[in-house]
Amino acid sequence: MKQLSLDNLRTFVSVIEQGGYARAGELLGRSQPAISLQIKKLESQLERKLFTKVGQRHVPSSDGNWLYPKAKEILAMNDSIFRSLSPAPLSGRLRLGIPNEFASTLLPGLIGEFSSRYPDVSLEVTSSLSRDLLSPGNRDNFDMILALVNPLNDTDGELVVEDDMVWVGDPNRPYLGDTISLVLAPDGCMYRSRVIEALKQQTRAWKITYTNADLSGLVAAITQGLGITALAKASLPDNVSVLRHPHLPGLGKVNICLFNQAARHPVVGKTLADFIKSRLR
Repeated sequence: MKQLSLDNLRTFVSVIEQGGYARAGELLGRSQPAISLQIKKLESQLERKLFTKVGQRHVPSSDGNWLYPKAKEILAMNDSIFRSLSPAPLSGRLRLGIPNEFASTLLPGLIGEFSSRYPDVSLEVTSSLSRDLLSPGNRDNFDMILALVNPLNDTDGELVVEDDMVWVGDPNRPYLGDTISLVLAPDGCMYRSRVIEALKQQTRAWKITYTNADLSGLVAAITQGLGITALAKASLPDNVSVLRHPHLPGLGKVNICLFNQAARHPVVGKTLADFIKSRLR
């Protein structure tokens, strides 16, 4: 069965509406010979002459005038289908809160890829301790929060992944002497409290040698041999390693949860939430 070329039909309609081959070519970004070739192909397929030349002008023939409204209907139906099935461009402003340790690992790739895919969405990102992001006085400042949650605590966040909390350090540096040296985030950090709680259950001596809320600062301290720390396995940077040793107690699990509060931009919020979850799972 013969099938009409929508591209040729669009050129045919443009020639009529623009008043000639040259103007139709300017509209469609094609040369005049290319426009002429498309019209000839359409005429050959239909076995009808669609234009007659009057001076320098191409005037639709009686068959061309008959075809014109039908061609417009076909093109309108085609365009309507694509408009209905193509999502509208995402736009809006979202305020994202993210734990400090994910700012160095998840955030750079996430922001770059998301922003290139959705350039009309403005992301305003704040990194802090999960406890501070979720505090009652601060939580409403964000449209979306990625946070670490103790598995034993009730939460209204969506569980993205249950992760292992692991000991982290530089395996090329001695990390187990008479005293375990620790580099930790400040009070209020879940990692800090979990580490201290676990170490209190055993007899080996330990001390905190360095405190910094920023992951890059902790990693720098680790690579300088100041001590070891604990992190969710999913947030592990490339330049440190998981440490396993009989004298290092288990640290259990940690839940990575997403709190979607993007009521003003629900479609944008869901898109960003799906984007984050796909990177963590």
